[in-house]
Amino acid sequence: MAMSEPSPSEESPSRGSRGIQSIEVGGQLLHALAHAGRPLALKDLAREADMTPAKAHPYLVSFGAVGLVEQEADTGRYGLGPLALQLGLIALQQVDPVRLASAELPALAREVGHTVAIAVWGNRGPTIVRLEEGPQAVHVNMRHGTVVSVDGTASGLLFAAHRSAAEVEAVLAAEGTGRTLADLAPLLDRVRAQGWSGAVDGSVRGVSAVAAPVFDGFGQMVLALTAIGPSATLEVRGEGEVVRGLRERGRGISGRLGWRG
Repeated sequence: MAMSEPSPSEESPSRGSRGIQSIEVGGQLLHALAHAGRPLALKDLAREADMTPAKAHPYLVSFGAVGLVEQEADTGRYGLGPLALQLGLIALQQVDPVRLASAELPALAREVGHTVAIAVWGNRGPTIVRLEEGPQAVHVNMRHGTVVSVDGTASGLLFAAHRSAAEVEAVLAAEGTGRTLADLAPLLDRVRAQGWSGAVDGSVRGVSAVAAPVFDGFGQMVLALTAIGPSATLEVRGEGEVVRGLRERGRGISGRLGWRG
C-alpha cells in the first residue's frame, strides 16, 4: 500500500526550518518588555519593538489572552504576564550552570592562553569541578574535586566576596589559618567593586590565578571561571586580556542563566 506524504506538521525539525513570521514579529514585543524590565505604555513599547502602536496592539491582545502579557488596570501599561513568569522560573530550574560553563572551557583556554577551571561552592568551600589544560603547563596538583582555600586563591576570594558571612566564616575556621572575614573585608570590598579577583603566588609559589564570577537569574554567584598560569606570564590586572576574557565569558554565561546585572 502506498504511503501518503507527511504533512508539514509531521515533518521532523531537521527537514525544514520554516517558521511563522507573525510569531517572530510579535516576539519583538516580548524582547522589548524583557529588556525594559518594567511595564511600558503602548506607544513606548511599540517604539522599543520598532513598530507602530496600531501594529503592536493586536499582538498584545493575543499575548494577554494566553498570559504572556498583562495590562495594568490603573495605568494601561503592559508588562510580562503570569505565563511568562512561570516559563522563566522553569527555565532557570532546567539550566545547569556547570554544563553551560564547561562547554565554554576549551575555547576560553585557547583565548586566554592558560589553564582554566570552574569552581563551585561546596560543603568544604571552593571546589574545582572542571579543568581545561592550556598551552602553558602549570605544575600544580589540581584536579576535579580539589578544594582550594578561601583567602589564598582567586576563586576563594571571589566566593568569599559573594557568599554569606556565616558560610565564609565557617570555612575560614576550618582552614585554621587564623584569618577572619573581618581581616579580609577591605580586600573583598575591592573584589566586589572591580568584578574579579586575583592571587599572585597564592597557593603555590610561581603560580598565579585570576577569577571572574558567574551569576544566576536571582543574582547569586553560582561558579567562578578561573585562569591559572605561571606568575611570570599570567597578567593579574583588570586591563589585561586574561581578566577581560574571563569577565566577558562570565557575563555571557550569566546572561544565559537569566542574570540582568
